[in-house]
Amino acid sequence: MPASSALRRSLAVIAALPLLTLAACGYGSQAKDDGTAKVAAGAKKIDGLDSVKIGYFGNLTHGTALVGVQKGFFQKALGATEAVPAIFNAGPSEIEALNSGSIDIGWIGPSPAINGYTKSDGKNLRIIGGSASGGVKLVVNPDKIKSLKDVKGKRIATPQLGNTQDVAFLNWAAQQGWKVDPQSGSGDVTVVRSDNKVTPGAYKSGSIDGAWVPEPTASKLVAEGGKVLLDESTLWPDKKFVITNIIVRQDFLKEHPKVVEAVLKGSVETNKWINANPDAAKAAANKQLEADSGKALPAEVLDPAWKSIRFTDDPLASTLNTEAEHAVKAGLLQKPDLKGIYDLAPLNKVLKAEGEPAVDDAGLGVK
Repeated sequence: MPASSALRRSLAVIAALPLLTLAACGYGSQAKDDGTAKVAAGAKKIDGLDSVKIGYFGNLTHGTALVGVQKGFFQKALGATEAVPAIFNAGPSEIEALNSGSIDIGWIGPSPAINGYTKSDGKNLRIIGGSASGGVKLVVNPDKIKSLKDVKGKRIATPQLGNTQDVAFLNWAAQQGWKVDPQSGSGDVTVVRSDNKVTPGAYKSGSIDGAWVPEPTASKLVAEGGKVLLDESTLWPDKKFVITNIIVRQDFLKEHPKVVEAVLKGSVETNKWINANPDAAKAAANKQLEADSGKALPAEVLDPAWKSIRFTDDPLASTLNTEAEHAVKAGLLQKPDLKGIYDLAPLNKVLKAEGEPAVDDAGLGVK
């Protein structure tokens, strides 16, 4: 069986798991309304649309969405068109929700975006903006792993087969000269695919020796006694690589371009506010995490996690292409044609109106 076919089967099975737990509320759990995003008096619906459904993860790397919802930036930009957030645990389930129309726009990592685009032959989604860079670390048990070479022979967790961090770790392991079967995770290093929610417990129990994970999971492991052995940003030029994109259903973009522009305006305003008010933004993100999950992050986890993430409107398109190449080298993806995956015209229109420079699609924009 070709590796790409096996990956699709694996992703389909994995994607079904969060759907079972979220079946009562569709493909994603709806964010709680804590009264922060009320529609302004006299506001009008954009294009007469009642609502726009926005998906994101309960991760700090999706901080733009967390803060945008919490502080009402999206709702302000949308007028009387209601911003309806939905929370997801994994990229495949969010892509499925996008395909089904359960959400219209979403914040998501590069690997699910690439997979969603290629599996539909470029017909289901577009990346319309950036959101965040960084926030991914290799955290290890310092009693068992004291240097990078000591990772060989150990059990290292990644969030999911074929997800962004899984690809990154497999690529890094290959660069060390180690052989790992991409499907089973067995080899010179054992890759343990583990949901971010259970990884800290697995680390504490000793069933894994470390993990290549996004924030706040990385800082949760540090709080459990782990040590940051490697920050993934150090492996990239200028320490920048895409960790979160904004995607949209192509039919929604075609039918409601003004609504898409409004969401992007809300995103740009949110990132501007985050970068100007880092402490207040950190608190707002944590407040939304608490509203969505019922539990806020403690300061010893929140503070270092937030510092490692850079919020940007730039999708860092060249790094997405590099990440796709890593997936191909790892045997998790057949060489994709990513031309057309980006449509940055709406974002650049918003940026121009804000007096900000345009962003580039690295030659991967719509034809």
